[in-house]
Amino acid sequence: MQTLAAPPDLFRAFARIGLLSFGGPAAQIAIMHRELVETRAWLSEKQFLGALSFAMLLPGPEAMQLATWAGWRLGGTRAGLMAGLLFVLPGALVIVALALAYVAWGDLPAVQAAFDGIKALIVVVVVQAMIRMGKKALRRPADIALAAAAFVAIFLLAVPFPLIILAAAAIGALLGPAAPPDPAPPGRPVPLAATLRTVALWLLLWAMPLVAVWLAGSVFLTDIALFFAKLAVVTFGGAYAVLAYMAQEVVQGYGWLTTGEMIDALGLAETTPGPLILVTQFTAMVAGAKEAGWPMALMAGALCLWMTFVPCFLWIFAFAPHLERLLSAPRLAGALQGITAAVAGVIANLSAWFALHVLFARIAPGSMPPRPDWSSFDPAALALIAVSAVLVFALRLGLLPAMALMAMAGLALDVAAG
Repeated sequence: MQTLAAPPDLFRAFARIGLLSFGGPAAQIAIMHRELVETRAWLSEKQFLGALSFAMLLPGPEAMQLATWAGWRLGGTRAGLMAGLLFVLPGALVIVALALAYVAWGDLPAVQAAFDGIKALIVVVVVQAMIRMGKKALRRPADIALAAAAFVAIFLLAVPFPLIILAAAAIGALLGPAAPPDPAPPGRPVPLAATLRTVALWLLLWAMPLVAVWLAGSVFLTDIALFFAKLAVVTFGGAYAVLAYMAQEVVQGYGWLTTGEMIDALGLAETTPGPLILVTQFTAMVAGAKEAGWPMALMAGALCLWMTFVPCFLWIFAFAPHLERLLSAPRLAGALQGITAAVAGVIANLSAWFALHVLFARIAPGSMPPRPDWSSFDPAALALIAVSAVLVFALRLGLLPAMALMAMAGLALDVAAG
């Protein structure tokens, strides 16, 4: 691997990207494009877009994996590690502070009132993500049918998210991509033995903390490690796509958090730099604090980060050398398109799930589809959602200013109510 930039320059560039990476994957990818393609010209437009397509093929946060690939491309494995870590660590440190503060003060009435406004905004933000994903993913009638089927499967039939992803990939592979991919480049591929060694090394690193907590006899930490390891390999389409599945398991399966706490987790994760999937770290820390106080919160958060992000390095370092050949495979491109279409339906489910839990105080436990108690309808929540929609769709306000305004709106409604 030829180094195209000096290590100090790489560090400064990726530190800047990590600190400015607010606003979700689209904004983060735009920041990387400006820094690496437009400003520094370290990557060509074709290289950047090809790597972005590759990152979208993989489970996990595509922006973080794109940053890792860019570091690998510019400076080898060490630079890839540095780029990935710099993208994640600023947000992870902010999440530590937010989670501990939430555990300490989240039950205060004023804090709960502010979160009422933020929860209403999150409903609108998820709807916005659904619309954006739909415009990108639903190119053919078959894509629309896959999205609708995914919505019915998860919302009405409670089909597990991993099964939906597998079925969508299989159907997409059979249908093929909407447009033929570029042909494979000439030249010798990277030896299979080298790829297998890389996979084995990163699988071993990934498994070590899981084995350690299992041998130590910690049932809670073992459950945390197993759950977030499973989540890491099905996180196609970003955090919004997997959040409904995560919420179902965390709230109904394990009982670690309540539905309201899950919505709060997403709201706070939206305020941090780095990938939105850091919502998993917040979830693990709140669950750990409930289990055994702040020391367990810190251990659960660190374990969650390891199980979530080590696979990202595995995918990049193992498969980046095969990038051009992977992107030229029609069946693989079709599988990606099928997954992307299904993810649009899954995000629609998340929109409906969040909206019901914000608008109604009581939902029948375990009901599929969720059955609200109509007598528990909250008109104030509907008003807050309407105000949020105006801020997001009409005024096009940025996320952080919108969150501040909606927190104040929640407090104002609470004061007016008495």
